[in-house]
Amino acid sequence: MSNPEQLLASFDAKIAEAKQRGDRMQAEMAAVSVSERSQDGQIAVKVNHLGNLVGLEIGHAVREKANLADEILRTVQRAQSRLAGAVQAGMPSIAGTETMNELVDQLHREFPKPEPEGFVDGGPAAPANDGARFIAEEEPPSPPKPKPAPPRPAPEAGTDDDYFSDGDYLR
Repeated sequence: MSNPEQLLASFDAKIAEAKQRGDRMQAEMAAVSVSERSQDGQIAVKVNHLGNLVGLEIGHAVREKANLADEILRTVQRAQSRLAGAVQAGMPSIAGTETMNELVDQLHREFPKPEPEGFVDGGPAAPANDGARFIAEEEPPSPPKPKPAPPRPAPEAGTDDDYFSDGDYLR
């Protein structure tokens, strides 16, 4: 059996080593970021290791563009989808480990590749005009109104068919 003091010293050394590895991993992870540009180059974004937007540049040519917000979001999604590769390249301290594999898998699940441009889930793109979004469907033509029934002829005097027309019903 070994000396309890040696056991505690060994345990303290392992804890200090694990803390150093954790600090190194944290510093490597914090240094990971991904930058991406839109297809026309007018929008540039930067996302950090968590996928949060930390930088945004918008060119003057697109500031009045109708779908500017959509273009920015698409560019951010493309940058986020590249995070897994950036983490693999930027964190050599845990390369090839089970921790790295799990982290990369989680990033792939969290930030999948964006849909191809022009693809809209559920159908064609929504109209640009909000008022045009709620167009009432054309109602089918109503069927012609039926002709009113001819009025009943007035009963002739003295020709009442009623059984009790002669008087009292308690005869």
